[in-house]
Amino acid sequence: MTDASETLRIDIVSDVVCPWCIVGYRQLARALEATGTRHEIHWHPFELNPQMPPEGQNLREHIAEKYGSSPEESERNRQRLAEIGADLGFAFNYTDDMRMPNTFDAHRLLHWADLQGSKHPLKQALFAAYFTDRRDISDHEVLADIAGEVGLDQAEALAVLTEQRHASDVRTEQNFWLQQGIRGVPAMVFDRRHLVTGAQGADGYIDILNKLAQMRAETH
Repeated sequence: MTDASETLRIDIVSDVVCPWCIVGYRQLARALEATGTRHEIHWHPFELNPQMPPEGQNLREHIAEKYGSSPEESERNRQRLAEIGADLGFAFNYTDDMRMPNTFDAHRLLHWADLQGSKHPLKQALFAAYFTDRRDISDHEVLADIAGEVGLDQAEALAVLTEQRHASDVRTEQNFWLQQGIRGVPAMVFDRRHLVTGAQGADGYIDILNKLAQMRAETH
């Protein structure tokens, strides 16, 4: 068991179009519950495809270009993700016409939501909007709608997006994590010291949390 008297800080660097980011988070959440770990989560921006044009690209074509995946490999990966997601209570609804969008505006909106203490619910809503509901999360109207759905001011959200607010803030934070050597996501930093990359599985995160609790106990 972890030391319940101390809150564990967890920084998660991720993109809202990264399937393993939502998988890793759901696995981590399961582990946090299983170990009874008191925690606070801080989300940070990362763009998988910062050069993606505004209109985006067909997802299957994008994966083939970026990773060299064949259509068969892509289909197997999608099926695997769907199975893993289902076990975690998250639905991946892939389709042939699904697109990889540019996510910079989504990260600007998340920065704004953070100022109001609503970054976490908006982050979860954006994952579901993209992977489950296949909404265009590069569209300002769609993004503002999603903000409204989690209790944020829809009109203000649209103003944030159209006026290009928080662009420099997001760039600064992205650059910080790049300078820390983060090149892939999810990247999780526990206690500001221990970096874990990739989705580790619920059992893997339980082991990590228990080791952190043991380390803390030894230093007290």
